Amino acid sequence: MTEEERARLLDKLDLGQKARLLTGSTTWRTRPEPAVGMGEMTSSDGPVGVRGEAWDERTTSMLLPSPTALAAMWEEDLVERLGSLLATEARRKGVHVVLAPTLNLHRSPLGGRHFECFAEDPELTGRTGAALIRGIQAHGVAATAKHYVANDSETERLTVDVRVAERVLREVYLAPFEAAVAAGVWLVMAGYNGVNGATMTENPLLAEPLKGEWGFDGVVVSDWGAVRSTVATAFAAHDLAMPGPESPWGDALVQAVREETVPLETVDDKVRRILRLADRVGVLGVARPDRTGPARPGDDRELLRRAVAAGSVLLRNDGVLPLEPATLRTVAVIGAHATQPRVQGGGSAGVFPHHVVSPWEGIRSALGEGTRVAHAPGPALGAAPPPLDRATCRDPRSGTPGLLVRVLDAEGHELHAEHRFSGRQMEPFVPPGAHRVEISALLEPATDGEWTFGVGGFGRMSLTVDGRPVIDGTFPRETDDPAVVHVNPPCQYGRVRLTDAHAVHIVASRELAPDTGRAILVTAGPPVPDPASAIAEAAEAARNSDAAVVFVGTTENSESEGHDRTDLALPGHQDELVRAVAAANPRTVVVVNAGGPVELPWREEAGAVLLSWFPGQEAGTGLADVLFGRAEPGGRLPTTWGAALSDVPVTDTAPEDGVLEYAEGLHIGYRAWLRAGRTPAYWFGHGLGYTTWEYERLDLPEVVPADGSLTARVRIRNTGGRRGREVVQVYLAKPGSAVERPVRWLAGYAAVEADPGERVAAAIRVPAHALRHWSEADGAWRTESGVWQVLAGRSAGELPLTATTTSLSPARRRESALPAPLPAARVRP
Repeated sequence: MTEEERARLLDKLDLGQKARLLTGSTTWRTRPEPAVGMGEMTSSDGPVGVRGEAWDERTTSMLLPSPTALAAMWEEDLVERLGSLLATEARRKGVHVVLAPTLNLHRSPLGGRHFECFAEDPELTGRTGAALIRGIQAHGVAATAKHYVANDSETERLTVDVRVAERVLREVYLAPFEAAVAAGVWLVMAGYNGVNGATMTENPLLAEPLKGEWGFDGVVVSDWGAVRSTVATAFAAHDLAMPGPESPWGDALVQAVREETVPLETVDDKVRRILRLADRVGVLGVARPDRTGPARPGDDRELLRRAVAAGSVLLRNDGVLPLEPATLRTVAVIGAHATQPRVQGGGSAGVFPHHVVSPWEGIRSALGEGTRVAHAPGPALGAAPPPLDRATCRDPRSGTPGLLVRVLDAEGHELHAEHRFSGRQMEPFVPPGAHRVEISALLEPATDGEWTFGVGGFGRMSLTVDGRPVIDGTFPRETDDPAVVHVNPPCQYGRVRLTDAHAVHIVASRELAPDTGRAILVTAGPPVPDPASAIAEAAEAARNSDAAVVFVGTTENSESEGHDRTDLALPGHQDELVRAVAAANPRTVVVVNAGGPVELPWREEAGAVLLSWFPGQEAGTGLADVLFGRAEPGGRLPTTWGAALSDVPVTDTAPEDGVLEYAEGLHIGYRAWLRAGRTPAYWFGHGLGYTTWEYERLDLPEVVPADGSLTARVRIRNTGGRRGREVVQVYLAKPGSAVERPVRWLAGYAAVEADPGERVAAAIRVPAHALRHWSEADGAWRTESGVWQVLAGRSAGELPLTATTTSLSPARRRESALPAPLPAARVRP
């Protein structure tokens, strides 16, 4: 549909109809408008899968590796294919708008939502995000670049005012969003936070540079509940208030236009954008055919399996990996994460996967019946008890695996009942007259001892075990954060001594009250084993095996939306576990199952250290491929890992009096480490493969071409014994610059493959924007003339090749662009 045709549709709408289109009709849907043939648009979280409209564990989704793993691939083609996978899932579920990618940066390793963001570097973040956007939108599904902008931590996230200099905003935090707009993204989500005194849904940054300078022609949507005013958000180039049906717009916006407080043209521009989005996703006018093609579950699983290997980062290898299956008669697989891996982070972006292949299952399958695979769980992680599930419970009414969820009125009469699979119910069905939600289950204890039970939610709650009161009280809501209220409410706990002689009847309930949500969480955890005994058992298993693979990692409590981390230590006694196992068997591989940096104080004691991130549903098969050499670990770090939190130059996430100062300016991530003169455990860009490389030559043009970009050609040679892939990275530096700059910064990268002994050349484009800086005095981009240093290598801290090129002044560039003078004409005698 053309712009002119959509303009005629706009003319058919009265003011009330226009205003209604600017607020959602439900939590996830926009309003339809029959007068112009416009259907409703459905949105869904999120970055690792498409959940759909409901938090229902019976409606499953494909689960991708975490965004940190996607960025670790440094491979845009693969990320684009994963974006296509998200689009296929969205179409299958009737979803038009996927609320991804998250383009905020790893400013501090303590950021609670670190796993959901790509990287600490704006160039890598921008390129990875653009690839995901292209993959999603190629199939007529909208992507959403979020959270605009500087929404990089969770503490006081609804109200924090981030103070950041204009140049820093432009060069660091806005840069990934500019790349998303250049990639054609159809929505941008404004965050909860403020920037430089104005909350983002009212911030002038929505107009400039987003809609003005960058030419963004899509829809600016609020984070859920982030629109808090009528007039200010209307003037701030904001377009769509979510969720609905209530918002500060609606009738109040109609009244503001009638009173001429808000111009009608301002509303019309928003509606034009809504109509354009509806046209793009195929709900305006004649419906478009599905462009995703038929579902191919086998192909999808194979792609997700490949993604696990492509994003896994081999941090250290003392000749232990890959393990040769033919030499292994017994393998010890150790740690709680081996059988219960963390495959996604906590918070609103969570999905219910079709299935999860655990590392233990993947290893057993890869090795086959000829190898004994022993599992030692090791010490408990110190995490909260998990929700009840159908693996441990039976429905007391039907006796089938699972739980019974009932909704009761004030007199206790049953209004609704259904069989469910999980004790975590975010959106239980609430019919008219509902007063209380109840979850009951028969739990068969696997061990004797003191069990811990919990019930989560707000208001009046209770929990009984075989009729014995364990929890009973009123627990008021103390936060407005929707991720806490609706997704991860706090639990209250009690303990009961059980025996494994018989099943116990658990009944938990919460009353429904205004402004407390309706989520209810019921958990149960067995007695905690003695840590020393558990570690000793694991070490003994390792000692009696040909190789040991230890899985360690974080918990949902330590990496989740809604709160930042307070330290980088692995929870529980996992450090002691690794040291004991490594001491018992030199062929020890440690797999780190975390979404962001953690301290690895034992890293030099282990034979190999492999970072899996949150690897998604195919965790076990993909990791087995890497461990046994079927696939090379393809990942390179998208963020710098410090040896200890005390070493990290930028860590603050806690505002002071509501303000969080980005005082470090341009210097985050590896840039901060370089400026501080410190050496981390592992640099940004670091990652080993199963071969070795020699960097031989770097070639550059002597002068930067007139368009401001250049191509660096790097020749490398595979000096190892097997075919491999290398990510060749190029950084820029400007010694003696007239403006403040980082010591160096990523300018481009390319991946190459080669056979043993083969030489290969990587052609790495350095875009013009890598050389420019934002001049606050001029309010414009400027490129400094003079000599530039170009460095090439395999990480921000390992750059063996250096060369220089020269950028001419604007006047000299114009001169060089002029055609050469014609030779003087000959005159015949």
